Amino acid sequence: MTSPRNIPAATGRLGLLMPGMGAVASTLIAGVMQARNNDVAPIGSVTQMARIRLGKREENRNPLIRDFVPLAELDDIVFGGWDPISPNMYEAARTAGVMSDTDLAAMSGELEGIVAMDAVFEQRWVSRLEGVRVKPQTNKFEQAEALMADIERFRTEKECDRLVMVWCASTEAYQEASAVHDTVASFEEGLRNNDENIAPSQIYAYAALMSGVPFSNGAPNLTVDLPCIVELAEREGVPICGKDFKTGQTLMKTLISPGLKSRMLGIRGWYSTNILGNRDGEVLDAPENFMTKEVSKLGVLGTILQPELYPRLYGEIDHKVRIDYYPPRGDDKEGWDNIDIFGWLGYPMQIKINFLCRDSILAAPLVLDLALFMDLAKRAGESGVQEWLSFYFKAPQAGEVGPEHDIFIQQTKLKNTLREWMGEQPVTHSEAG
Repeated sequence: MTSPRNIPAATGRLGLLMPGMGAVASTLIAGVMQARNNDVAPIGSVTQMARIRLGKREENRNPLIRDFVPLAELDDIVFGGWDPISPNMYEAARTAGVMSDTDLAAMSGELEGIVAMDAVFEQRWVSRLEGVRVKPQTNKFEQAEALMADIERFRTEKECDRLVMVWCASTEAYQEASAVHDTVASFEEGLRNNDENIAPSQIYAYAALMSGVPFSNGAPNLTVDLPCIVELAEREGVPICGKDFKTGQTLMKTLISPGLKSRMLGIRGWYSTNILGNRDGEVLDAPENFMTKEVSKLGVLGTILQPELYPRLYGEIDHKVRIDYYPPRGDDKEGWDNIDIFGWLGYPMQIKINFLCRDSILAAPLVLDLALFMDLAKRAGESGVQEWLSFYFKAPQAGEVGPEHDIFIQQTKLKNTLREWMGEQPVTHSEAG
C-alpha cells in the first residue's frame, strides 16, 4: 500500500463560477437544488453516484467515491458566474426550456436570486449571438482586471473558502495558437495591446489562474490548451483541464469503438450527424464555430483505433461529422451514426445508432464532477494539466505523448489516481501472482 497524500478536508463553502450561465449552468444549479431540498438522485454524476473498488474483489470494499475522497458537500456549493444574455438563472432556465415549468416553479425564487455578472464578450468569436450584458471595458487587460475584481467580490460576499471555475459558455470561432500565446509575458503584453488573437475564454482563464482558481474548459476552444496558460497554471500552482464536454455522440463513439477494436473488427466508415436547437446549436451554425467543434469531434477515433498499428483494420476510415441547427428540437439533441464495419473474410456489416438525448441533462453532472474534482486536486497540491480528468472531455488536454480517448482506460486512470492519492493500490485486473 502506498502512503496517502495529506489532503486537507473540504471545510467551508466552495464557490462554483461559470462563464456562460445558460442552459447547462441553469440545469446544473436546478439539479443540485433538487438534490439538496428534495433528495432527488444526482444521476449522471460520478462523484455522487459511483463506487470505487479498493483492493482485491474478494475484499468486497466498494465505497462511494464521495465517501472515499474528501469532496465538498453539495450543501456547501455556492453558484455564480457571467453571461452576456441571461439576467438570472430562472430566466435562463425558462429560455433554455430544458426543464418543465412545474419543476422550475418550485425553485423559481432560489434561481432568480442567482444573478449573472456582466460578461467579457466579443461578438466576432460568436457571431450568432448579441451580448446585451457586457462589461464596459474595451482593453483586454482591463477586462481581466475586472474579472479578477468580480472573483474577489464573489469570494468575499458569498463567504467562500475556495473557488473553482468551469467554462460553460458557447464554442468560440476556430483559431490556432499564435505568438501571443507562447509565454505568460507575451500573453500579458497582448492583453495590454488588445491583441486580436486573444479570445474572451482566454481572458477568463487568465483571471481565474491569477486569482488562484482552478479552471476547467467545457468547450472546444483553445482557452487553456496554450503554452502561456499552462506556464501560468504551473507558476501559480493551480490545476487546469479541458477540453469540450463529452456528452452525446462522442460519448457513444468512445464507448463503441473500443469494443469493436477489442474484437479486432474492422471499420471502413463512420458517418455522424446531429440536429440541435438550443443556443449551442445556433452558435455552431456559423462555419467558423463549427470548425472548432469539428476538430474536437474528429480526433477521437484515430487515437482509440490506432490505425498506424492496425492499418488493415482502421487505415482507410471515412469519418464524417455534421451538426445542423434545427430550432424546433431545442435542447433535445438527436444524433445519428452509421458505422460500416467488416469481419471474417472481409464481409461487411453495419451498425446504426439513433441517440435521442438531452444536451444539458448530460452536461450538467459533468460540470458538478469537474468542479468537485478540481477543488480536490487543488487541495491535493496538484497544478497544471490534470490529465486524469480526460474521462470528461472530447479532446483531453494531455502531455507530449498525446491524449487517451478510450473511455474505459480514462475511467481506470481517474479511479487509480484517486486510489493512489488515498494510499490504496491501483487496480490493474491482473491475475498474475
